[in-house]
Amino acid sequence: MGTMIKVGMADLKACKAPDALTTLGLGSCVGVALYDPVTKVSGLLHCMLPDSTQIKNNSNRAKFADTGIDELIQQMVALGAVKSRLVAKIAGGAQMFAMSSANEALRVGERNALAAKKKLKEYNIRLLAEDCGKNYGRTVEFYSESGDYLIKAVGKPPKTI
Repeated sequence: MGTMIKVGMADLKACKAPDALTTLGLGSCVGVALYDPVTKVSGLLHCMLPDSTQIKNNSNRAKFADTGIDELIQQMVALGAVKSRLVAKIAGGAQMFAMSSANEALRVGERNALAAKKKLKEYNIRLLAEDCGKNYGRTVEFYSESGDYLIKAVGKPPKTI
């Protein structure tokens, strides 16, 4: 068993097997896990917002789905991953407030998940599985040995996607 590497909010990390990655408390944030099944290089992004283009002077690339995925791929390639082999799993993007509001600003979770999927499509990265939406937070663990993405939520059985 390798080291469990913590990824903070608006943060990203890449590692190689046997290490694993975890991020706590994904609410409306999305945890994007990328994986090269051959070299077992994996990466995890905890992004908070969908789109960096609406923010000026953005210094934190990991905060956004679009620039975060760019940055994560760069770091993984530096560790030996091959871009064309990458696959993805995503989790999070919850609607944390009990308003079935049409207000765009409150639908951040859904927009984060959509933005992540759009960016993955631009790279032709196949999305193998997802656990998004609903109204609860998730803690996730991504295992580079197997590519398993373990999702834990309070009061729910853990599940692996």
